[in-house]
Amino acid sequence: MSDASRARRQGQGDWRETAQYEPPASQTSRPRARWQGATISQVDPGSPADREGLTPGMVVTQVNGQDLTDVIVWDWEADERDVHLEGIAGRGTPDEFEFECDLHREFGQDWGIAFDGAIFDGTRTCRNDCTFCFMKMLPKGMRRTLYLRDDDYRLSFLQGNFVTLTNMSEQDVSRVIDLALSPLNVSLHAVTPEVRQRLIGRNERRGMEVLERLVGAGIEIHAQVVLVPGENDGDELIRTLDYVQARPQITSLGIVPLGYTRFQSGFTSSYSSDPASAARVIDAVAPYQRRSRQSDGRTRYQLADEFYLIAGREPPAGADYDGYPQYYDGIGMVRSFLDDLDALLRDPAITGRLRECAGELARQCRTLTYVCGVASESLARRAVENLGLGEVAEVFVVTNEYFGGNVDVTGLLTSSDVRAQLPASLAGRVVVLPEVMFNTDALTLDGDSRVELGKSLSKRGATCVVAPGTPEGMARAAIDAAAQKSR
Repeated sequence: MSDASRARRQGQGDWRETAQYEPPASQTSRPRARWQGATISQVDPGSPADREGLTPGMVVTQVNGQDLTDVIVWDWEADERDVHLEGIAGRGTPDEFEFECDLHREFGQDWGIAFDGAIFDGTRTCRNDCTFCFMKMLPKGMRRTLYLRDDDYRLSFLQGNFVTLTNMSEQDVSRVIDLALSPLNVSLHAVTPEVRQRLIGRNERRGMEVLERLVGAGIEIHAQVVLVPGENDGDELIRTLDYVQARPQITSLGIVPLGYTRFQSGFTSSYSSDPASAARVIDAVAPYQRRSRQSDGRTRYQLADEFYLIAGREPPAGADYDGYPQYYDGIGMVRSFLDDLDALLRDPAITGRLRECAGELARQCRTLTYVCGVASESLARRAVENLGLGEVAEVFVVTNEYFGGNVDVTGLLTSSDVRAQLPASLAGRVVVLPEVMFNTDALTLDGDSRVELGKSLSKRGATCVVAPGTPEGMARAAIDAAAQKSR
């Protein structure tokens, strides 16, 4: 995920083990008056757009007479075989000029045009003051885009971002209903006005008003609760579960624990330091899960993996995650990992190849060093042992000193912590860095590049590879490491 999805989940109080997302410049917040259209980033050769002379850098301002404010307008207006475009070419140069053109395509043919981002008139930013806002807990000096507190219903529909609905106008609500922009991911957190106001701020009422309108109009909702000990757990959690139970249009409710960094003074503990409280949350939700499965065959109420890990309980079966609608909110990742590991172990070709690789690495006196965060330690060790790599592989757990607090997932590891905590001498080690700690530009959260991190570890004697933290990714890293050295 781009730093964008990560920044969004951080902004809603979540910090799951997901990849980073950083929005392109066209998606950073700016006043509507400065909207200038959608910049073309790519034109496919031989496409309808190419035949009409469109090129990267041109700006499309209108589609069929409608302002091109986001990709939803484009998808809606450009759904036929003909489309009329207006725009500007050479903006900011002496040769700047306005253009109009008509594109035609055959049935099933793509227009052959891509834009820079999904939102062209500025991302709607958050107007709330959430006590658990992860964005307010970030250290200074990080990339500017990581501090963007987006709360845009369009990104909820397009990219799965969680939004509070508190900044939606009547026009926005009508648009969602008229265009059936469904499903939306909504941060619910609590249902009692007083509790919501303490958690979210004075705009909380608007969020509930809009949610009721959307649910009543048939818009599917995936909701989220960031559970803050002493605030929205206990009786308030039961009220929230009852609220969801009465509204079938809310097809899933993800419940995730409070996450916090050392750069704040409001929180000093969460469920991660209290296994008994994590177990109480599991027990409180279990009857709702059971009733939902019995009545409509779905679980609906889904707890973050941390609750099961902290309480020392086995996570639910894969079927109980209903297709994993909240996977990127850190819900179901453990079960998916375990099921993938079991499937891998049932493949004799893979297990046989891994035995050969272990033997080869042992002959070479080389060690696989799998880097991960504290939260993933038990899973990583389980995979190493079950894959037959125990004699030639180690799990190196990096503590997140950069963020501190209770941040312990692999996806939020930084280059500075990895550099500082790995041994000074890495001779004979193949250091397997988790792919999830890099964004799409191959940067870590503290701004280091994958190339530079690899170079610095290589100077200490390591061979560095980057791999997904899945069982297949771990196995592939071992196979590739053995094959690379043997050439």
